[in-house]
Amino acid sequence: MSFSTRNKTVALATNVAISEDELVVSLADGRTITVPIEWFPRLRDASPESRQNWRIIGGGIGIRWEDIDEDLHVPSLLVA
Repeated sequence: MSFSTRNKTVALATNVAISEDELVVSLADGRTITVPIEWFPRLRDASPESRQNWRIIGGGIGIRWEDIDEDLHVPSLLVA
């Protein structure tokens, strides 16, 4: 699933997986985005427990890690 704003399709997250090296975001339309965790210093430096304490916000438009005060805008991962 995705939604359109002004002729742009916006990707929505459905799941997140984090390893020591990668952030993997599953999208509602079936795609998967994998990026280096190094791009996100707060995530990189967080404990494994804090990295796993995430929630999807805004109906999938973002991901929030409350423990480390980090928010990621999912569509921005596609242009990085």
